[in-house]
Amino acid sequence: MAERKEFLQGRQPVTFVDLFAGAGGISEGFLQAYTDKKYYDFVLASDINENCELTHRARYNKQLGLGTKFITEDIMSPTFLQHLLQELHGRDVDVVTGGPSCQSFSLSGRRKRFDKRDGLFTHYLKVIRALRPKYFVMENVKGLLTKDNGRFRVQIMREMRSIIDDREVGDFLVFAERLLRKSRNQFFASAFIMKLKMEITSDDDYALECKERFFDLLEGQLRKTTRQIDYRISKSDCHIATIRHGLGLLRRNEQREQIAADIINEKTVTNIDNDLFAVSFNEFLATISDESITAKIIASIGQVEALKAAGQDIEDLKQAIELYSFSLDECFDELNHIAKDYGLAQEYDRIMSHLRLYNVEQMVLLSSDYGVPQNRERVVFIGSRNDQKPISDIPATVKKEDRVTVYEAISDLDFIGNGEIVTEYGTPEHHPEWDGLIKWRKVDGEIVDTERGMTFAEWSRAGRLSHRFIFDCPPFYVKEKEDLNGKMIMSTAELFNHQTSAQNESVRRRLQVIAEFGGYTGECKAKLKELGLESQKRNYFVLKPEAQSPTVVTMPDDFIHYSRYRAMTVREMARLQSFDDSFVFQGKRQTGGEKRKSEIPQYTLVGNAVPPLMSRAIGNEILNNIE
Repeated sequence: MAERKEFLQGRQPVTFVDLFAGAGGISEGFLQAYTDKKYYDFVLASDINENCELTHRARYNKQLGLGTKFITEDIMSPTFLQHLLQELHGRDVDVVTGGPSCQSFSLSGRRKRFDKRDGLFTHYLKVIRALRPKYFVMENVKGLLTKDNGRFRVQIMREMRSIIDDREVGDFLVFAERLLRKSRNQFFASAFIMKLKMEITSDDDYALECKERFFDLLEGQLRKTTRQIDYRISKSDCHIATIRHGLGLLRRNEQREQIAADIINEKTVTNIDNDLFAVSFNEFLATISDESITAKIIASIGQVEALKAAGQDIEDLKQAIELYSFSLDECFDELNHIAKDYGLAQEYDRIMSHLRLYNVEQMVLLSSDYGVPQNRERVVFIGSRNDQKPISDIPATVKKEDRVTVYEAISDLDFIGNGEIVTEYGTPEHHPEWDGLIKWRKVDGEIVDTERGMTFAEWSRAGRLSHRFIFDCPPFYVKEKEDLNGKMIMSTAELFNHQTSAQNESVRRRLQVIAEFGGYTGECKAKLKELGLESQKRNYFVLKPEAQSPTVVTMPDDFIHYSRYRAMTVREMARLQSFDDSFVFQGKRQTGGEKRKSEIPQYTLVGNAVPPLMSRAIGNEILNNIE
């Protein structure tokens, strides 16, 4: 057992699960977090990539001696949730963290239960609904907030606010049915109730049954309206046929989605993109989408003059068809409007305060505010269960003028040359003009006197987990997951992941020119061309020793060392992310091209991670509020 008994004594564990765990930036930060009465018990992590699992198992199972489980499976797999629940063995989970990509979340229409284009984000929310943690944390790129003029953020907030407490569904449906029967006619009230049941139930079979009953109601209403017009028009008009056939297409959403999936797969296999086939394929995919079908139905209703005689009946049908595209949160909004009109707003608010499982707050965090020597902005959503205190801010631990600099972070590693692998700490190059940048700090970056703190480099070497752990084994490196089983074929050393690429004279000279110009400017590019040293790369960034680095990326040669005029090592990038030196990134150091996406080499593990010191601050704020 690697955990110190004196640390555990008197403290209660708060369980957490880390999904989309990557290298373990959130995991590392949460294990550093603690209060006088609480600490985090790391129950389980998950990611789709094996090198993520290898890095986690080496760190948390072997080094720290924890019993943390790891699931290497796509969260969109139909068996993922089942496997997750099996591994938890009935344990309650207090906190769930994760950074699912939201790129596949569709804004062309509003996602509903039977829309399969939900991607990673909504599968993450399915896990939240199943586990019902007291808090959940979702982080993503800041650009999410402004994508599509802010509509993207609104829809994501709607989805998170649509997580409901299954135990309160009965009372909600009783209220909703009473309100709708009182305010609307029988058809629309029945259709709305079926829509609510379809979206709100956790039973997929019952949801499917509700969907069928919903469309039975719509088709019945269409028959009622068409009986009021000339029979010949009803049977021959193409717009009425569009309405009738469109309802049939909407009902058969699973079949259409399978067709769409097959076509998308075929496009991928045959590389259809930016060619004369692409437009036609994409137009067909758009044609069979819910949004396109619904738009054609609504437009056709307006084109049939005879249908106007049906009055409220056709208007109700139109509204019910539009209702099908509503998300659950939009259904709630519509009920809210009706409740206000009928003097039931207070009762609605009371019902919804119990039904909505989470209050969700959104914030933008800058990593350098938390002792990280990097200006990395991330948007963070924190969901607080309705029996917990909402969290709307993560207080900074470092003043703006006291932020950790690049020089503080990596100057002690400046003893490596071109094309070298260094496994021991050496004597760095001396730069007296920058030595004044070195400060003594607390673990969270706050500046203190020399007797109460250490430098950032000293914290990195000593580790930020020593208050809680004694390593079961020293840091080590293995290349394959199989090496962890049985007798480990591992490399031990004092320092890991500190290796430079062997760059030829032309490359080194190019980097030096860029550094001398202070950046990859137009003037710099002209000079490189004059010297015959042009580069096809779009970006180079010269690190400034007295400032923070920009967002750490997955490409090592995007950054140029401030004095050595070379690309950065994995360890230097890890320092800029605030990982301890004892955290060893496993597997391949780097790979090229498309393999980088599937193999997740060390540079990608580092670049994609949440900075541990920032996640430490998030973890501490949750511990300070959780009940």
